[in-house]
Amino acid sequence: MAKDSGKQIDYERIAKMESFRQLSRKKNSFLWTMAVIFFVLYMLLPVLTSYTEILHQKAIGEITWVWFYSFGLFIMVWGLAHFYVGRANKFDKEAREIIDEYERGAGQ
Repeated sequence: MAKDSGKQIDYERIAKMESFRQLSRKKNSFLWTMAVIFFVLYMLLPVLTSYTEILHQKAIGEITWVWFYSFGLFIMVWGLAHFYVGRANKFDKEAREIIDEYERGAGQ
């Protein structure tokens, strides 16, 4: 147990609260989804360039689709990071609400 503003916090009790378990499930689902999306799109580049000719086709002049896909990966990373920060802020707010609920005695 740790101290927070002079109060003892029973983290095991918080972990057993239904609101905490729901937040944990939502957060894990979100993080796994983001990780899978990133991994699949990232790994498609070497697969598509090594085993197919799709990205080797010329798009504009001598520029092939590989360059557009690669640039798209940069946009994807920044987009996912922006999306993650927004969701993380919501998760932080929900976590604060769970702590407030615990402090009001709901976790007992």
